[in-house]
Formats: sequence, structure tokens, C-alpha cells
Amino acid sequence: MRNPYEVIKKRYITEKATVLEQLQNNQSNRSVARCKSPKYVFIVDDNANKAEIATAIEAIYKEKNVKVMSVNTMIVKPKAKRRGRGRMGATSSFKKAVVTLEAGDAIDNV
Repeated sequence: MRNPYEVIKKRYITEKATVLEQLQNNQSNRSVARCKSPKYVFIVDDNANKAEIATAIEAIYKEKNVKVMSVNTMIVKPKAKRRGRGRMGATSSFKKAVVTLEAGDAIDNV
């Protein structure tokens, strides 16, 4: 078994990830209001599978007693970027995981 902090690199906080986290609190849209389980996005190791990710999240946040319901993973491909005058480069690719927790669980103290 690998160290949980080797599997989970860091939390991925973007505008879209924040919207996913706030879905359970949304009451304005009826179809979205049915989502009772919180979702969090993490950057994970490229070789990690879904079972390793789930056990690592539960181990890291064991003091909050969270239960992982599902894990969805995707590989984000590199994007072309300009690196100075006329030189082109690329961003790094990474693997991210959308972790769905049991209804009522939360990672943040919000």
C-alpha cells in the first residue's frame, strides 16, 4: 500500500471545481438541487487507480470521518503556450479525480 500523500498530490481549486462543491447547497435549479452528495476535485498520481484514490482520501481525512461513494478520473492533456518571443512550449499534463462523498460529509469546515 502506498502513502496516501503520494497518491493525492493536491486539491484542484478552479471555478468549475468550486461549482461542483457547491451543488448540494444550490436550491435555485430543481435538477441540480437533487445532488445531495458533495464533490471535490484533486490532482492525483498518474499511475493511481480509483480504489487507491478512494482509500487515500479516506485515510487523509479520517478525522472528518468521510466516506467516498465514487471516483471519476480523467487525464488533462497539455496545452500549447507561448514561451517568450516566438518560442512555443506546453503545459504539463496531469491526472485529476472528481471524488463524490456520502451525503452529509464535507472536507471543508464551511
